[in-house]
Amino acid sequence: MRQFSACIEWLFAREGDAFADRIRLAHQAGLAAVEFWHWRNKDIDAIAATVAETGIAVSGMVAEPMIALTNPANKEAWLAGLRESLAVAQRLGAPVLIAQAGDDLPEFSRVEQRAAIAAALSAGADILKGSGVRLGLEPLNTKIDHVGYYLSSTVEGLDIVDEVGRPEIGIVYDLYHSAVMGENTPEVVGNRIDRIVHLHVADHPGRNDPGTGHIDLAERLDWLFVQGYRGRVGMEYKPLTTDADAVRTVVQSLGG
Repeated sequence: MRQFSACIEWLFAREGDAFADRIRLAHQAGLAAVEFWHWRNKDIDAIAATVAETGIAVSGMVAEPMIALTNPANKEAWLAGLRESLAVAQRLGAPVLIAQAGDDLPEFSRVEQRAAIAAALSAGADILKGSGVRLGLEPLNTKIDHVGYYLSSTVEGLDIVDEVGRPEIGIVYDLYHSAVMGENTPEVVGNRIDRIVHLHVADHPGRNDPGTGHIDLAERLDWLFVQGYRGRVGMEYKPLTTDADAVRTVVQSLGG
């Protein structure tokens, strides 16, 4: 059975509740896991206690600091942050850290920026080796949400992962961003399913609940799981309602 992870930056985000309360709400809704973005601005002690209390899993979080890997000058600061992020991930039992490439910088060529990304990820793999935690580089759409971002192509993301050539490094494949960029999932993923460390879903337009737009999310997910994907599916969308039943409906519609 597919396991779904609630991105509690958006899901169960009721005004006035403590962040850790979102974990309890996700658990009450029957979800197997939660995930979030930055960890430095969170009460990690409270999150760890709530995870232990509920038995819910943490799928992942961002590898901080979120600085441009396209700039080679950022490499050492990012690696230092990766070490700290790894410690938090291990404390929470999270198998995935998420990295973003950063903006396309005019002072560097595309070739130089790609080399800087690959160099940072390669060094990051040494830090992650033997930890059980994988790092996912995330392609994002540059048409709506992330204008100016370097990595909008899933194929290029996978090519960078192959260039690094380390099992600790893969991609986070966000079906929303991919669809917005006009990508066809079987075409861009091909036989490289093992490079995907985590999935994200949302519908388009609006980046709202799956089923409210026109992306064939269920069909794309079916293909990914038939090809052998066995990780969690992160529900990273802006909910139109905070109703737990609505979340359950989404899970059921996507094969959960």
